[in-house]
Amino acid sequence: MTRKASLAGFGLTIASAIAVFSACKATYAHEKSSGVATEGQRIFRFDTFGDEKFWTDTARMNEVVQSSVSPNLALKVGLKVDADAIPADVAQAIKAGQVDLNSPATTVTLLKLNAVVGLHGTIRTVNGKDTLVRLGITCALCHSTVDSSFAPGIGHRRDGWPNRDLNVGAIIALSPAVTAEQKAVYNSWGPGKYDPRFNLDGKSTPLVLPPAYGLAHVKNETYTAEGPISYWNAYVAVTQMHGQGNFSDPRLNLSVRQSPDLVTSKLAALREYQHSLSAPPAGAADAAAARRGRVVFNQSCITCHVGTTGTDNNGANKLHPPSETGTDGAYAMRTASKAYRTTPLRGLIQHAPYFHDGSAATLDAVVDHYNKQRKLNLTAEQRRDLVEFLKTL
Repeated sequence: MTRKASLAGFGLTIASAIAVFSACKATYAHEKSSGVATEGQRIFRFDTFGDEKFWTDTARMNEVVQSSVSPNLALKVGLKVDADAIPADVAQAIKAGQVDLNSPATTVTLLKLNAVVGLHGTIRTVNGKDTLVRLGITCALCHSTVDSSFAPGIGHRRDGWPNRDLNVGAIIALSPAVTAEQKAVYNSWGPGKYDPRFNLDGKSTPLVLPPAYGLAHVKNETYTAEGPISYWNAYVAVTQMHGQGNFSDPRLNLSVRQSPDLVTSKLAALREYQHSLSAPPAGAADAAAARRGRVVFNQSCITCHVGTTGTDNNGANKLHPPSETGTDGAYAMRTASKAYRTTPLRGLIQHAPYFHDGSAATLDAVVDHYNKQRKLNLTAEQRRDLVEFLKTL
């Protein structure tokens, strides 16, 4: 039996205030200069894989945006604006209070400027008015944010950083194509979470949006390690973004084939760009405590968080059953692997909450969880030191 993907999607964004910005641009990730990586960046930021067919023709999100989504509403659902895409005169007008941030027409203008991170709109003049006739989404919607260097939600792009402010479910729930029952589920997820299987099996165990940086030497990308990075890119592009392409996994009894395939030929360049995204700088930590914490880590954590990548999955595809990790197993049971991968440790302080379901709000909570689950018997001082060390990763 073959199953086809149905509804599960997203939305848009804008600003609340912005200043005229300088030409200096903050850099948060090393990006390779190769032609392949450059093309991969374009794909990551701007390619919809033809998913406008779904988001426009089925979900009718262009109608929702055109009629109901003001900049202020967009900000509430956690979406971001690329300050570098805003012309100086438009930025000045916003700064001077000359732009109506409660008008959906302003959102359409930002889409026309290609300033909304992760959204691609086609704007045409209809009866003398700018009209959003097509709307699609890109990888950057969930896996990019901005540095908020001008105002909250407005700044330079941070590709690979998960948008933990993004309320994906609330955006999907705006679509007139979803049922009341589906809206209730979508609205239950909250910011920074998404269930990448709800539209396939009807179950809801949302995941925390994961970082897409620091993956260059990570063998399997996802929480459950069902495949390498291009496997997951294809899965998401076809079954979640609803792009026009092919994806098949007999383990999931899932096969989607569409012609022309607008996904497969782009996966190599997309992977190259994602591999080029370095983890962000380590957070501030007490140096002396971190040195002591490294000793605790090497004694208590390194059997799973091995090597430079910090995951034992890289070697022999090692996985851990939920009972071993002490985390909820409901999501794992819906996957091909039925288990969890040891999460690689990179930029930890930058992407709370932790675990696949966000059940640990802080690094302290992570350490406390494993101290109990693994019976590590760490003292309060050792736990504090270990947290300081984790901040440096």
